[in-house]
Amino acid sequence: MKIKKMIKACIFDLDGVIVDTAKYHYLAWKELAKNLGFDFSKEDNERLKGVSRMRSLNILLEIGKKNLDEETKQKFAENKNKKYLEYILTMTPDEILPGVIDFLEELRSKNIKIALGSASKNAMTILNQLKLKDYFEVVIDGTKVSKAKPDPEVFLKGAKELKVKPEECIVFEDAEAGIEAAINGGFKCVGIGSSKNLGKADYVTEGFEKISFKKLTELFN
Repeated sequence: MKIKKMIKACIFDLDGVIVDTAKYHYLAWKELAKNLGFDFSKEDNERLKGVSRMRSLNILLEIGKKNLDEETKQKFAENKNKKYLEYILTMTPDEILPGVIDFLEELRSKNIKIALGSASKNAMTILNQLKLKDYFEVVIDGTKVSKAKPDPEVFLKGAKELKVKPEECIVFEDAEAGIEAAINGGFKCVGIGSSKNLGKADYVTEGFEKISFKKLTELFN
């Protein structure tokens, strides 16, 4: 007889899952690349999804074939973040992706614990702008972790603070590195986006309009 595993918690990535901030990251990185004398495309930006700010900068410099010392890198990373902050401080709750609020409300009604697990150091700012902070019992962001995805640190810390085991959590991710982080940590994972890029996830859906807690229990129990 198969023993059912209870779903006790859900851990969400932020960018591309709850809200689409990728466009703001892209604009900020594109401006930095322009200042350095090269172009940065939307295809290039795909490589930065789910990775830390400094790793993103290193990828961008690699694309532009630029070598900078560490002090200069820090300065450029700070300048990029200032520009990004200017963008996100104009965000409104209208930018929350379709179906997210209804799904969070449903989880709350079922007493499912909810955490955020994001590489972003601006996660709290974004949650406050979107008026979403109260939905999350735990927020693990870039200020609380030292290892970038695909290391599972961000999700493991989220599960620990929620007082649940990884196998009792479902992770929601839109990036390949995030999917790998969930797998590496022993979590079940739902990919938000295209199965073309997220094929390693246990289940892939285009968005939260097509998923419910009932669907989760059918998939993972």
